[in-house]
Amino acid sequence: MAITDVFRRPPSGSPTDPTPGDRPSPRRRDTGMMLELVGSAVAGLAVVWVVFAVAGINAPLGFAACWFGVFFTLYGILCWRQHGPMIAKDRMATVAIWAGALVALAALAAVILYVLIKGLVAVASDFPHFLVADMTKLGGNAKITDVGVGAAIVGTVEQVALAFIITVPLAIFTATYLVSSDGPFARTVSSVVDAMTGSPAIIAGLFVYLLWTQPHHHSGKSGFAAALALAVMMLPVVTRAAQEVLAIVPGSLREAALALGAPEWRVLLRVVLPTARAGLTTAVILGVARIAGETAPVFFNAGGLAAYNWNPFSGQQDDLPLRIYELVYQPSPVAVQAAWGASLVLIILVIVLFITARMLGKSTPGKHRMPWVRRTRAVDDDPEQLIMTSIATPFPIAPPGTNGPRP
Repeated sequence: MAITDVFRRPPSGSPTDPTPGDRPSPRRRDTGMMLELVGSAVAGLAVVWVVFAVAGINAPLGFAACWFGVFFTLYGILCWRQHGPMIAKDRMATVAIWAGALVALAALAAVILYVLIKGLVAVASDFPHFLVADMTKLGGNAKITDVGVGAAIVGTVEQVALAFIITVPLAIFTATYLVSSDGPFARTVSSVVDAMTGSPAIIAGLFVYLLWTQPHHHSGKSGFAAALALAVMMLPVVTRAAQEVLAIVPGSLREAALALGAPEWRVLLRVVLPTARAGLTTAVILGVARIAGETAPVFFNAGGLAAYNWNPFSGQQDDLPLRIYELVYQPSPVAVQAAWGASLVLIILVIVLFITARMLGKSTPGKHRMPWVRRTRAVDDDPEQLIMTSIATPFPIAPPGTNGPRP
């Protein structure tokens, strides 16, 4: 008997070959899992309901927490008895992850829905007047149709845009340096970034106030000063997120580009950054979300203004979070109603920025593209051709059949 016969698979139909009937179909397996899940949930609900009814307890949140605890315990015991400890652990972890996600989603949906209900009256009254008017007519006898947050919207957009322009290039360059270097200076920069990530917003506001606004006295307050403070807050968030994204770019892409003779800077611009484009977009979204709702930096450096100010480099400027902060402390019901409307506008503005950034950063594997990378359709489908065309060989290549380089 040859040695290869030992490793040859047994013939079909042998006793060691499992028959199709021994393997449960995916539909049967999913149905059984769903029955176990629903049965455990119903049993847990019945047990908790009986206990609360007998004890006379009326606590909806407590009832929900107790029901989930009993359901989770019953489901774990049932899976352990039916399928063994490994499958039981896997299914319990799956249920815990889904439960946490649903709780977080429910809290977020509740906040958005509550702000929508409270602020829709102000936004919908004489629409779109609330979105284009300013707060110059706000007074004791003012109506909701007399005021608006147009000036605050302009200030928010300009300040966030300036912070974006200042922060994004600097953050990506810093993240690239931290990924490519491991020296003492890089470790120091990484520690500083970590420390800045956890610093409160008022620290950034006071830093710019003492460095820029206070020396210029009253003329120092402007939208640009507020943008500088927001940039200080946004920089560590984008840097840390971009560093994590760039660190997971496959090393084989870098090595292939370097092997073809490309310098480091060209590998970064033509290979690494296009590959990590979607992740970098997410990092920028996190940074914008971090600064869009901050009040302290704008309060110290922009000052707020009831009228329009289209020039962020001269004079005080309004901002949505600052306007909300000032409105909620006024005794007028119209001011409080306008604050709810401004909160709704701020949420809508953040959602629009988020969707726009996601659409710009949407990409699929093999089709990453940066503005400076020019490719054809055929190149998009071949990663090897992508690397070949994304970099420029610094040395001349000899044509086939010759002994020297091309003249």
